[in-house]
Amino acid sequence: MAEALRSADGGCAVYRSRDPVRNLRLRVRIQRLASAGPLLPQAPPPPPGRGLLGLAERAATGARRPEEEEEEAAEVGWQEKLFSQFEVDLYRNESACQTPLDRQYHEEILKLEKAGGRKNHRIFTYTDHDRFTNLEEHCQKVTDSDHEVPSYLAERMANVRRRRQDRRPVEASALKSKIITWEPTEEFIKNNHVINTPVQTMYIMGDLGPYGKLGHREYEHVLCTIKVDGNGVITVKPDFTGTQGAYRIELDGEKREVWKYTVENVSVQVQPEEEEREQSVFRDLYGRHKEYLSGLVGSEFEMTLPGTLRLFVNGEIVSAQGYEYDNIYVHFFLELPNQWSSPAFQQLSGVTQTCATKTVGWENVAYFCYPFTLEMFFTQGDESEDSLPQWPVLYFEVLSLDFWQRYRVEGYGSLVLPASPGLHTLTIPTWRPVELGTVAELRRFFIGGSPELEDITYVRIPSTFKGERLSRFGFRTETTGSVTFRLYCLQQSK
Repeated sequence: MAEALRSADGGCAVYRSRDPVRNLRLRVRIQRLASAGPLLPQAPPPPPGRGLLGLAERAATGARRPEEEEEEAAEVGWQEKLFSQFEVDLYRNESACQTPLDRQYHEEILKLEKAGGRKNHRIFTYTDHDRFTNLEEHCQKVTDSDHEVPSYLAERMANVRRRRQDRRPVEASALKSKIITWEPTEEFIKNNHVINTPVQTMYIMGDLGPYGKLGHREYEHVLCTIKVDGNGVITVKPDFTGTQGAYRIELDGEKREVWKYTVENVSVQVQPEEEEREQSVFRDLYGRHKEYLSGLVGSEFEMTLPGTLRLFVNGEIVSAQGYEYDNIYVHFFLELPNQWSSPAFQQLSGVTQTCATKTVGWENVAYFCYPFTLEMFFTQGDESEDSLPQWPVLYFEVLSLDFWQRYRVEGYGSLVLPASPGLHTLTIPTWRPVELGTVAELRRFFIGGSPELEDITYVRIPSTFKGERLSRFGFRTETTGSVTFRLYCLQQSK
């Protein structure tokens, strides 16, 4: 029964290995099969009377090819150089060697000839340092359409030449390029869209030329491509043969010769004791790394009790804008609803520095940049399982100082702490109570003082209010400026 052969274009396989890639070894075996073309005309029978003599002449003229022309096997290591007949003829002549690599190949070929010549005839390799490019990799299509037009990204990925770069550590003062480009241009984005991962490449080639015509570039075919990157990822195309059968190459031409070849992984297997020793080293390494990370975190990291939410707020009073007078400051305090608590050391109120205003656009703005920290806990009670918890409220008042250090109320406001963690930037409008007539405004301007709230929680619903409806009928107010807060909220629960 005939052996089922596969096409070498069936895709690639990706492996990941922690073992050094220098331990990789492959065995490639190639064999010529019968012609795939039409049957050739048979030779005419010998003339009468010359039966045995004619057969002898035909046997003498049709000498059989040597076995190395029909079948060949070679074992190749990672980046191991096997010269082809074309390279032997080229680098044998010293005048054709232009680069240091060419002269190195010249010396190696002279040593091979002194040692009796190369053992390989059809199987050879191109290493990562050779000037070889597989054009089939640059002409791959994304779709099966005959009229496909490659995109810009496909062209860039096809033309990128990925090679390993031996980078040396440089000091921070020696950096010449920007690590981060904050305002990239469209051309910069277009040129840096392709991820260029350094890769080492090796090609295992086959010289499938006819008998007596080895060394012609048109008969060279890629048998296997191996690519290795710095992360230990090994890409093999086509995959190792295994149990799925050999690969098939059919040549163009009148004879349409067919070759089959296999690719096997013959790397030396790790002994059980060496594997156990390696696993022990890795366990020790991971354990030390875990201890190092634990040392960075420390043992003072606190966990909340089950059913308790810890809310941590790093806040900042950024600015106040739109107020009537200069030299303003903000007084604030936090109100905790039921089932909320705070540590004994936590200060729930504060006051900013007095800040002069500056004109920005059409408004007078005072930049405080005043930081504050709040920490509180919410404990889930039995009576609140079916109801949403109330969230803490930050009350604040904006005041101004005159020349005689007398203060005036510029506005009241309130802020409910965000229920979601993360960064929140909020601008809260404020208002202040006013009296009828001009006498109150004259008093406020000349001698200071203005109507104030006895309970600042009256900005929202006072904490002492127990009724169903809160009436503010007859309470006169005036809209003033606004205050901008920046809050970094963290939540922890178990």
